[in-house]
Amino acid sequence: MPTHSRIVRFEKEGRPAWGRVDAASLVTRLSDAPWRGGKPVGEVDRLDELRLLAPVEPSKIVCVGRNCAEHARELGNELPEQPLLFLKPPSSVIGPGATIETPPGVEDLQHEAELAVVIGRRCRNVSEAEVPSVVFGFTCLNDVTARDIQRREKHLTRAKSFDTFCPVGPWIAEGWRDPASLAIRCRVNGELRQDGNTRDMVFSVAALVSFVSRVMTLEPGDLLATGTPAGVGPLRPGDRVEVEIEGIGTLVNAVQ
Repeated sequence: MPTHSRIVRFEKEGRPAWGRVDAASLVTRLSDAPWRGGKPVGEVDRLDELRLLAPVEPSKIVCVGRNCAEHARELGNELPEQPLLFLKPPSSVIGPGATIETPPGVEDLQHEAELAVVIGRRCRNVSEAEVPSVVFGFTCLNDVTARDIQRREKHLTRAKSFDTFCPVGPWIAEGWRDPASLAIRCRVNGELRQDGNTRDMVFSVAALVSFVSRVMTLEPGDLLATGTPAGVGPLRPGDRVEVEIEGIGTLVNAVQ
């Protein structure tokens, strides 16, 4: 991806605020989220002096399972003929620097690094050709999973839905740029765990957005998590997990 503008959400005087980051890492405050018509209000801050929040407040988080052949194989699953969808609740969202909490009784907490699409306008039944016009931008997402619950229940909802199980950020890379070949990496305590690329996706971003829009109306600010590459693994209290996506940034969270 070429140089892009970045949208952040941050805490200012005890309140959440939106901003646009320039090439010099200066943040111009916006009156609201840009997909809700937010405009510059004149205040400027340094990015490194702000506490960043999750850069979205989605009405829903639509996730795609088994969208990387290698990841499907490592879990012993067959590839789906159509995108395999599930939802994470908005209450699972946390921002960069926030803490992933291990729920009582969970013995196998795992990371899943993913490219997430941020929807820019309300849409339904869009074609693949129309997808660029409805996408606001892209961000990093960690689809944290209680793998022991997933194995035991053979179902994804509870395993994926605990509070803090959806770190997002650190910002949104604004605008559509074909994400057909972006490196996706996950490191835990500096150790490389996942090293994939969006070109390994079974279904492209455009195909996924179009497919989901034929199932449900997508609202501005909604997230679509596009699937994780191979290499998912355990997270333990005290770990530091990083999700890095080429041309977007690095999302860092601690585990407790």
